[in-house]
Amino acid sequence: MSVASIETLPDFEIDPGLDLFEEVERLKKDTDTILLAHYYQDDDIQDVADFIGDSLDLARKAQGATNRRILFAGVHFMAETAKILNPRKTVLIPDMEAGCSLASSCPPDEFALFKAKHPDHLVVTYINCSAEIKALSDIIVTSTNAVDIVNSLPADQPILFAPDRYLGAWVAKQAGRELTLWDGSCIVHETFSHKKLVQMKVRYPEARVVAHPECPEVILAEADFVGSTRKLLNDTANHPATTFIVVTEPGIIYQMKKQEPSKTFIPALGEDESCSCNNCPFMKLNTLEKIYRTLVCGTPEIIMDEELRLGAEKPLLAMLERS
Repeated sequence: MSVASIETLPDFEIDPGLDLFEEVERLKKDTDTILLAHYYQDDDIQDVADFIGDSLDLARKAQGATNRRILFAGVHFMAETAKILNPRKTVLIPDMEAGCSLASSCPPDEFALFKAKHPDHLVVTYINCSAEIKALSDIIVTSTNAVDIVNSLPADQPILFAPDRYLGAWVAKQAGRELTLWDGSCIVHETFSHKKLVQMKVRYPEARVVAHPECPEVILAEADFVGSTRKLLNDTANHPATTFIVVTEPGIIYQMKKQEPSKTFIPALGEDESCSCNNCPFMKLNTLEKIYRTLVCGTPEIIMDEELRLGAEKPLLAMLERS
């Protein structure tokens, strides 16, 4: 099982006069560290990152990293993926508590029993899962390549898809085949309100609705385009529409605005407009201050049992080879 190092990140006081942007850049260079960040990170983290991407982009970048250390500003399973692909590198994460509701919805013991009930099924697993679940899988997919990979498999091959039931249902519909789904979900994408989305479409009739396939089917039915974060970013850049309603974690809007400053991007809402329910609470645990401390201290570090790493590496490599 993957664990934190025995060292914890000291919560030392940071000089308020320190320019953290300059310090992070200096420390990355001095320690030969590459900083990878997901699109759902806060704006300032995206600004200091060496590379920003979705899960597939980040997995590819981690696989090809030449730096001595990898600092992953994302959630725990993403840093685990970097370690799986780079066993001899130091892999760091700003906050070890930056987990994932979707990954947590698929406990390894329960999933192993579920898998045992379907012995003839090929296990296709979304990358948003723990190393233990990856090690129980035959091939990993992302929201970018899931449909293509499922379509590449023999039509008569039964498939067990985990852990996101909404993504699985969308993939099944796009591929035109039946999938056996694990009953997991992402709290961020599950909280979007269908009623509020319909109201927004009425209020902004010219807007193009773009949505992530982790959303429930009733939400996806209202979308003009469905795709991974990378594909949503590409669509908003290339489509002639000037106003977009964005149905995914709103961190992506920062890159959309940087890419197309003349366009308008409106985050979709959850039922409770008084809370930031569609901000991923785990992604937001990472801060610029924590990144600075991690660079200084070299912790928290992802440590992984080699047997587990090898088991999780095989389906990851199968995905990267097919992508």
